[in-house]
This record gives sequence, C-alpha cells and structure tokens, in this order.
Amino acid sequence: MKNLLESIHSPQDIKNFSEKELTFLCEEIRTTIIETVSRNGGHLASNLGVVELTVALLLAFSPPCDSIVWDVGHQSYPYKLLTGRYEKFSTIRQENGLSGFPNREESEYDMFTCGHSSTSISSALGLSEANALQGKEGHVVVVIGDGALTGGLAYEGLNNAGRLHRNLIVILNDNTMSISKNVGSMARYLTYIRTKPGYIKAKNNVENSLRKLPVVGVRIAKVMKKAKRAIKKIFYNTTIFDDFGFAYYGPFDGHDLKELKETLESVKLIRKPVLLHVRTNKGKGYQYAEQDPSIYHGLSGFDVTTGDTGEHSQSFSDVFGRALCQLAEENPKICAITAAMQDGTGLSQFREKFRSRFFDVGISEEHAVTFAGGLAVGGMLPVFAVYSTFLQRSYDQLIHDIALQKAKVLLAVDRAGVVGEDGKTHQGVFDAAFLQTVPNITVYSPSYFQELRQQLVYLANNIEGLCAIRYPRGKELYRPSYFQSSTAPFSLHGDQTSPLLVVTYGRLFSFAAEAAEELQEKGVPVKLLKLNRIIPIHPEAVKAACGSRHIFFFEEGVKTGGIGEHFGFLLQERKFSGEYSLRAIDKPFLEHGPMFQTLEALGLTKQGMVQTVLLAKEGLEREMENSEKKN
Repeated sequence: MKNLLESIHSPQDIKNFSEKELTFLCEEIRTTIIETVSRNGGHLASNLGVVELTVALLLAFSPPCDSIVWDVGHQSYPYKLLTGRYEKFSTIRQENGLSGFPNREESEYDMFTCGHSSTSISSALGLSEANALQGKEGHVVVVIGDGALTGGLAYEGLNNAGRLHRNLIVILNDNTMSISKNVGSMARYLTYIRTKPGYIKAKNNVENSLRKLPVVGVRIAKVMKKAKRAIKKIFYNTTIFDDFGFAYYGPFDGHDLKELKETLESVKLIRKPVLLHVRTNKGKGYQYAEQDPSIYHGLSGFDVTTGDTGEHSQSFSDVFGRALCQLAEENPKICAITAAMQDGTGLSQFREKFRSRFFDVGISEEHAVTFAGGLAVGGMLPVFAVYSTFLQRSYDQLIHDIALQKAKVLLAVDRAGVVGEDGKTHQGVFDAAFLQTVPNITVYSPSYFQELRQQLVYLANNIEGLCAIRYPRGKELYRPSYFQSSTAPFSLHGDQTSPLLVVTYGRLFSFAAEAAEELQEKGVPVKLLKLNRIIPIHPEAVKAACGSRHIFFFEEGVKTGGIGEHFGFLLQERKFSGEYSLRAIDKPFLEHGPMFQTLEALGLTKQGMVQTVLLAKEGLEREMENSEKKN
C-alpha cells in the first residue's frame, strides 16, 4: 500500500479511509515515529501508545472547529503527523523545526501550548466557556494521562467543570492504573449500550418528550432519572468522576479503533461533562518500548534494530543521586522526594536503598514542597529533587510553607539553565531569578561534579532553613588544571592585576575559563570571579569586583530579576564607577534546538565571551585615544 501519510494534509483527509487503510495508517504512524525519534531523540513510548486514540479523535471530531487539548503534550506526535505536519516531521525538536510539544505558533490545530502536566482540563474548560460566550459551535476534548491526574490542578479543573452544563469531553488515557472496577457481565453490557448512539438519542428524545407533558411529565422524568441512578449504583462502583458531576464511561480498549470511534461519536451527544476512560499500552508496536516504557519515555536517540540507547555518560543527576545516598547512610533523617521523576533526577538508587525514606508524590510539585515542609517541621531533613522548569509551579509553597516556617528543606534543582531540544516549556532559566525573592534562602550553583558533592554535603550539614543547589543537564565541561573545588561563597582566578573582570556561575565558568585562556593568548588578560553561592551574594565578592575597570557578567538565566542584575545593583550600592556589562537571556521563551547551539546563539559560550571582552576593550581604547586628543 502506498505511503498514506504523504497524502494527508489535514485531518479531514482520513475520514474516508477504509478500515484496512486506517489499520495500515496506524502502522505507518508508528514506523515514522520510531525512525524519527531514533535520530532526533524525543518521547517515544507515550506517542506509540496513543496512535489509535489519535486517529479515532480525528475521525470523530473536526479540528480546528473542534478543539483537542493534549495534557503535557509529549504524546502529540501522531496528532502532528495527521494535522498537516508530516513533511516537516523529520525536523521535530531540531533548530527551526517542529516542536516536541503542542505549540500554538506552529499550527492552528494546536489549541494550547503546553509542556507541563495537569493543565489541560482547566484550559479546555476555558476554551469551552469562551465558545459558549461567543456563540461558537464545536466540541472541546481533553486527553489527559493517569499520571497527570496526580496533579492538583487537574482536580481543580474537574471540580469546576462538573458544575457547568457544557459538553466537555475528558479522555483519561490510562496506561498503568485502574480507576474503578465495574462488576460482572451486566456492568459491561450496560456500559456498552449506554455508549451506543441509538441509546443516547432515544434517552434524550424520551426525556425531552416527557418534559413537554403538562405537570405529570416532569414528575415522570424525575422518577425515571432516579430509577436510572439506582440501577446504575447496583451494577457500578461510583467513581470519583461521577461525584465531580461527570458522566463516566469505560474503560475501553484504547487500541480498538472501531470501538473508539463509535464511542466518541456517542459521547458527543451527551449534554454534560463526560469522562471517557481508555486503556492503552505505552510503547505499543515497538518491542523494546513495550517491555520497558520508562527507558523509552524520553530519549536522545537509539538504534531501532537493537533498541540500544547508547552509552550512558555520567551526569550531574547521577552524581547527585550517589552523593545523596552517601549522606543518607550517615544521616537517618534524610528523605528524598520526587514528583514522578525518580529516574530523571537520579533517585533510583536512593529508592532501592532507603525505600522507607523515599517518596514519589506523583506529578504534584506544589504538594511535594508543602509535604517537605511538614517532614522538616516534624524533624526530618527532606531533599526535593526537581527539574528547574517544574519548580516554578511551587513558588507560593516555597514562600508560605517553607520559608515562613523556617523549615530546613534542601532543593536539588536539576536541569537548571538551557536544556535544548525540549524547548520553551522546559528551559530552566527562571529559577535563579524567582528564588531570589524567597526570604532567607541560600542557593549554590556548582560547575563540576566534585563541587556538587562538596556543596551538597555542606548544605545538608550546615544550613538552617530553605536552601537549594542548582545544576545543569548532562555532563561537566572543561575544567582548568588550576581549579580546586570549594564550598566558599566565591573564588577568584586568572590575572588579578587585569582591569577586566569576568563574573559568572554554574557551568558557564567552564566557558569563562576557556575564554580567559584565549584572551591571554591574544594579549588581553582578564581575571575571573566565580560565584559558588549565588543567593545571597557574599559582600566580599562585590568588594573584590569593585577594583576592576570593566566588569562582564555572563548568566545562563533570565536577565530581568536575575543574579547579574542584582550583582549590578550591589555594585551601585558600593559606588562602583567603572563599566558594567550584563549578558543574560532577554527573551526567556527559548525555542528548541541543540543545547550548545542555543548557548552559542545567546553569546554565552567561549567565543561569545571572547568577542564581548575584545569589543569592549576596543571601545575603551578608542575612548582613551579621543580623550588624549582633546587634551
């Protein structure tokens, strides 16, 4: 059979496909995703699991008139392929290519840009209400995973939606857990007939006809409704979704395309919020991903034939995990907390060794921080390992439930800085700025593995109150031979007699060290100030900088409210009279692309630093020449 994906330019193109063609289409989608992710990296298992569901959605609904909202969005690859993006699919997650997540700027079919969990129900409800207020027709459909339902925001959305009489359809894509268990063959039969179009049409017609009868009709309708509920309670365990005000149907086989399409056509007719429970298998259609979906969830690439994901080089996450285990062996009060990111944050070994002190709270970062506050007030020493981009969700809890309580909690902020291909929803460029506003917090930012170990031990043993250690994704970079790791708040390096000073922190110090060596070779010596503790900045670090003629601050974070901006303020307080240049991120919603290419484009690698210093030196020399001529 010919390549069907090549013939699809909009979702409408699949509506006339035969069953045989649809089956072949699903196979073709899986093959395309597997081959593309093997080259580009990305999310594999989650996308393979929703192929039939995606096809069924586009057979039953007509976006963009109907809105389909994906929670998190790491399972939207099949949707992209079927909404006119097949020709560009080979560019996914690459610079100037398709995003790995839904992106409103990329396509009219993407209704909501997302990359964080549990947002879909609230945003979809907003879309539904906006349609109603403007008299627009069209259904609003949510696809949310069972993991995302551990997030509190999902329940806030359910609670609000269940009280409104909107035809909001929430599809629960369940690939690991059962929500409720139906009892016996009768229950399955009732589920079957209640989702038939004929049943729902007949039910609506009877209720409408009865209500038109004077006086007695309304009473009969109410009696019938009560009787229906009573029968339902006999055969069904009431689900939490029923209690929220949703009509619950399921579970259904998420890989039975015919049943899915028929069911979706049916629930479109229901005049209230609906929750459709669908069971799918992560990694469906690729043996290795089916056997171990966690390994094949997010990848940087792999061998399709063997499933080999390549050699695993040591990362900051790995070093953190091992160091925390060593600390926990010595201190029985240390607990580890993750928000469903055990493997990604390096806590797998901790979980195995200290099971009673390991807590996976699900995708609920807000709860994780407040839970950590409770552990701390209760006498334990909690360590919450979390990606920088997800820590954003816990801002209020950091202030109210940790800092205000003066509770000793340690944040291990992983993926701090530019992360690369996952793009603007996942860049860790905000944490340094917003953590500055949290009262009495202490934040360290190591550049190397040994620093991470030392600073982690130091924070665990010495700091009272909220503290954090933030580190980048991946491995450590260039380390100059003279460098010695330290827990000191700052350190000075390079030519101390130079009037030119480069200030930075975290992994950018590696680039600064390389830049200093190249500048030295060009006859432009510079001195380096490395901030180990970025919050609060030590007064002596500012004092040491004030003796320079020109200070260059390079920061892998947002400029507004960042460490560099605050350093400049502290210089002003000390009446610094020289030049101060800050290179940080002006536009923080960074697009996806290779991490180092992004850093280079921002002028934050060695070459950018060298050019910045040389241009400033040339400008300074011109000013001096002009001044001499005037005199």
